[in-house]
Amino acid sequence: MMPAGLTDKRLRPLVQEVAEVVGVELVDVVLKGTGRRRVLSITIDSSSGVTLEDCSNVSRQLSAVLDVEDIIPGPYTLEVTSPGIDRPLKTREDFAKSIGKLLRVVSKEKIGKQSFFLGRLFDVTANSILLEEDKKNVEIPFDNISKAQVEIEIR
Repeated sequence: MMPAGLTDKRLRPLVQEVAEVVGVELVDVVLKGTGRRRVLSITIDSSSGVTLEDCSNVSRQLSAVLDVEDIIPGPYTLEVTSPGIDRPLKTREDFAKSIGKLLRVVSKEKIGKQSFFLGRLFDVTANSILLEEDKKNVEIPFDNISKAQVEIEIR
């Protein structure tokens, strides 16, 4: 398995550069598995939606860069995907793009007496998100968010 620091220090900037050239946003870079079963999973997004061509372009260009740079020793499978409708939210920008949407949020520490929230995001501040849950407002600091994602709504 590749050391975690290598992913952040050398790999992520290369993937970021390829994503910018293709015209998409880099959401996540994850190297998982061991030995011959390793998978380099790249998640991209775009305000106009990710197409199969976007994934293909990132995959093709990134493969060429990784072959030259030889950052990941040994065999691995490259996988380029979109985050999907129920994408995980990780950055302040992710949350800002999701204002008005229904979110599922798990906090690291309890707020009041709960650590699970299902509510509509109505604001994002410098340090927290504000949800409306059951007709009451809940403020969740970014550093207390364990997991958050957009909830799929069927209308």
